[in-house]
Amino acid sequence: MTLTYYARVLHNEEEIWGILEPANNRLHKVEPSYLEHNYVLTDKVVELADTTKFLVPTKPTKIICLGLNFIDHALELGMEIPDEPIIFLKPTSALLAHKENIIYPQMSKQVEYEGELAVVINKLTKNVKKEEAPNYILGFTCFNDITARDLQKKDGQWTRAKSFDTFAPLGPWIVSGVDPTNLRIRTRLNGKVVQDSNTRNMIFNVYEVISFISSIMTLYPGDVITLGTPPGVGEIKKGDVITVEVQNIGELTNYVV
Repeated sequence: MTLTYYARVLHNEEEIWGILEPANNRLHKVEPSYLEHNYVLTDKVVELADTTKFLVPTKPTKIICLGLNFIDHALELGMEIPDEPIIFLKPTSALLAHKENIIYPQMSKQVEYEGELAVVINKLTKNVKKEEAPNYILGFTCFNDITARDLQKKDGQWTRAKSFDTFAPLGPWIVSGVDPTNLRIRTRLNGKVVQDSNTRNMIFNVYEVISFISSIMTLYPGDVITLGTPPGVGEIKKGDVITVEVQNIGELTNYVV
């Protein structure tokens, strides 16, 4: 299994898109970006330093999320298994990079984490069959669907609760070459494991989801689909550190302020 790591970083005040060597802490710059089909690998190699900041590794036109897509999560909640994916949108203004701060909104008193796997689209996608879906995937990354649960219940719908600035942590990079149907996914709150499942427990796998969503809306390069959270969703407080870990991909850590 050959893995390719795509990353966007801020290095010496320069935004760089590139292919990462995690073991050597080096980034090979690409131009114009790896979201473009005609990108080229340049001769520039960046040695990542402690001051290097990982940026959100994509610039999507939209973030499409799934609700209730893990069998074990549905059982935990005592809810019926859906016969179609349940989808909703998050605004791109909610995106947050690795090691950045989740801002606790004043109007909420119950904010929760939801660790997830996310897929990033690599080209225009419309009415794609599930068998063809792998051809439309750039790679996978970690996602945290931060939610103001009290506002979700109060509103009776999800837009406000899911859309605050900083409520869509994503990253730290995108990885291609992984098998998304059998990945362990864990969330740690202040170092303690609070979610622990596997993507094989998904009700709808990533290929079915891409096919379903592309029958509704056109997807563009860089667009993000998040694939639902496993059981163990819970509350975060100011001062907490929350980490989403997906096997063969990496860890996404954020701080609650």
